[in-house]
Amino acid sequence: MSMNAPRMATRFFLLLRLNTLLVVCLYGATATALQIEITQGNLAAMPIAIAPFVTQTQAQKTSPPIQVGDIVAADLQRSGLFKPLPVNQLPRAPSSSNTLKFGLWRATGADHVLVGELQAQSTTGYLLEYRLWDLVREKSVFAHRLPVSDVNNLRAAAHRIADQVYQALTGNPGAFSTKIAYVSSVRLANGKPLNKIKVADADGYNARTIITSSEPLMSPAWSPDGQQLAYVSFERGRSAIWIQQVQTGQRAKVAAYRGINSAPAWSPDGQQLAITLSKDGNPDIFILDIAQGSVRPLTRHTGIDTEPTWSPDGQHIVFTSNRGGSAQLYRVSVAGGKAQRLTFEGDYNARAAFAPDGRFLTLVTRMAGRYRIGLFNTQSGALQVLSQGALDESPGFAPNGSMVIYASRAGQRDVLATVSIDGTFQQRISLDATNVREPAWSSH
Repeated sequence: MSMNAPRMATRFFLLLRLNTLLVVCLYGATATALQIEITQGNLAAMPIAIAPFVTQTQAQKTSPPIQVGDIVAADLQRSGLFKPLPVNQLPRAPSSSNTLKFGLWRATGADHVLVGELQAQSTTGYLLEYRLWDLVREKSVFAHRLPVSDVNNLRAAAHRIADQVYQALTGNPGAFSTKIAYVSSVRLANGKPLNKIKVADADGYNARTIITSSEPLMSPAWSPDGQQLAYVSFERGRSAIWIQQVQTGQRAKVAAYRGINSAPAWSPDGQQLAITLSKDGNPDIFILDIAQGSVRPLTRHTGIDTEPTWSPDGQHIVFTSNRGGSAQLYRVSVAGGKAQRLTFEGDYNARAAFAPDGRFLTLVTRMAGRYRIGLFNTQSGALQVLSQGALDESPGFAPNGSMVIYASRAGQRDVLATVSIDGTFQQRISLDATNVREPAWSSH
């Protein structure tokens, strides 16, 4: 897959070229720190104050290396719904989460403030006490205590607090405690490629490698319970679909037919995969029963059918096909039958993923030669463009449906990006100095 040509078109017609073995453009680099860059803000975001958490430490313990309040604020800002106020514009944090001078904090312009303290409980453990205050009503929204076993779990605790704030103020669950998977690629000093599938926190931190290969790795897809990843590997020069346990590393090859084995997508119950196979000559969509190891064809067409995604109710598969002359989205019953074309606007619509409630699809659409992320209303057929890049791809929803994560191009690098579903808030995540692509967001 050449990075010198429009990669989205290459992705679709990759199915015609697998015998030449796709290779993503790689280049040498040294590790750098994770960077998060806000590229577009939401002017209507809700102002909120996140006070620095007061740290109460024991004599034998130094202050922790992270500030919990900073992580909570960063999480809420990434959602696009909140605008955390700068810390230097806030009054001094109260010494206890139970006390607050309401008038002083209302003057900041925030409607709510989160205050808390971090108490040392042992040589390793902590206790977080925190409270969300409604500054207008001068009342507590919630108050919680959260034990933390050691300093390494403080980030996870901060994400959990951010989830609680998000749900309390929006009525919807947060997604900050979830995980993302993605493919990273780099060329080593000896000129050989190194490809990895990694799993990280939703904000890109705490990345760890799940599998490493000198051959291409593609299409990581989370199981509904967040315990497994399905992906495509080209070990020994041939495509095959694997399922791997994220925690243990145990894995099994589930599809290695002659020709193409590609694009795994989990059923909502985690018992089946929709996949693309060309074992019968032409790329079509098949349903794989994971326990039985059997496959059945879902589509039979002279066109290329690929990139399946399962509807949340488990009743339909949406896929990409060029059967009408250009890449467009089609829907077919899981039981089989005639496929219905969904997209008509534009000459390229591909790589769909369902929102958790099934009302929307996110997809890649081509506008004036640029590949951008779109939001397609499954009921009205309306298509809204969300991103502004020239080569945006591989979109997927956050588990609460509030954000879309995708791969983008920044200069000469592949990076990850997120956009709110109304398109008002966008940010770019550079995880390290490697190319990163094909993100997938876990529901857990």
